Amino acid sequence: MNQIQNFTKGFFKESPTFVLLLGMCPTLATTTSAINGMGMGLATAFVLTMSNLAVSLVKDLIPDKIRIPAFVVIIATFVTIVELVMQAFVPGLYEALGIFIPLIVVNCIVLGRAEAYASSHGPWSSTVDGLGMGLGFTMALTILGAVRELLGSGAIFGIHFIKGNFMLIFILAPGAFIALGYLIALINRIRKTS
Repeated sequence: MNQIQNFTKGFFKESPTFVLLLGMCPTLATTTSAINGMGMGLATAFVLTMSNLAVSLVKDLIPDKIRIPAFVVIIATFVTIVELVMQAFVPGLYEALGIFIPLIVVNCIVLGRAEAYASSHGPWSSTVDGLGMGLGFTMALTILGAVRELLGSGAIFGIHFIKGNFMLIFILAPGAFIALGYLIALINRIRKTS
């Protein structure tokens, strides 16, 4: 697989959200708006990219018995960096995402890529994989957040496009399941026809 395929597989072919159905907790909980989805996605993308790079660099130094705990420590380091930077520079987004920022440590996308990919590939390939998967996750969360925000309040990124009454359910928890279900169906339909 060349690096372009390695990068782009996270967008459609192996989309963590729409195809692999990984990371559903932050996907459903943080996508009440497009900005929240994008913020969570970018935070996860940074952690995924940096932890893939770090794991690929130290994989030969870590004994098999402590491989997973070592990966968790590496991931937690980058999550702490993200959390502190968000708290300092985007406190509103930090407050909106709340507990889901520290939970990136145990996000199955991040742990899965560290175990399945970065622990058996070189630094460059692992970095490209992490960036592609992270941006694919960001794209999915942003799309889901935009759909929920548009249907629930008539806005995208806080910019109101439509005036009137909207379906509040899309801003609430059940709306996340409904919107995600329809988006997964749409993505599967597109993948089958192409």
